[in-house]
Amino acid sequence: MYTEKLGYGTGDASFQAAGGVAGIRQLVDDFYDLMEGLPEAQEIRAMHPAALTQSRDKLARFLCGWLGGPKLYREKYGPIRIPSAHAHLNIGTKQRDAWLSCMQQALEQQPYAASFKTYLLKQLAVPAERCRTQD
Repeated sequence: MYTEKLGYGTGDASFQAAGGVAGIRQLVDDFYDLMEGLPEAQEIRAMHPAALTQSRDKLARFLCGWLGGPKLYREKYGPIRIPSAHAHLNIGTKQRDAWLSCMQQALEQQPYAASFKTYLLKQLAVPAERCRTQD
């Protein structure tokens, strides 16, 4: 369980603050549900396969390890290569910001502490930027 003494980003504190695997999977499900329904996300939704099962699994597994929990992405899919995995996509600042907007709205739906929501969105801006391939 997350404790204030550890602080987010230390050990598995962020993973625990996110509710472990179940909490992260809920965040990811809410994120992709928003991506499917928000008009401003249509362009980034179109970059994904029609069925989002694998996309949901990959993001949840990535976030588990990235937040200090088990390295589930590596176990199933191998090493994480964010820039090369997105190199074939036309991702500019508009698309990055649409992705972050979906994530912000998904975070708002979670029972996380407000401080963790703020922390996590700021941290997610880093890999979101690493996905950018243009402008």
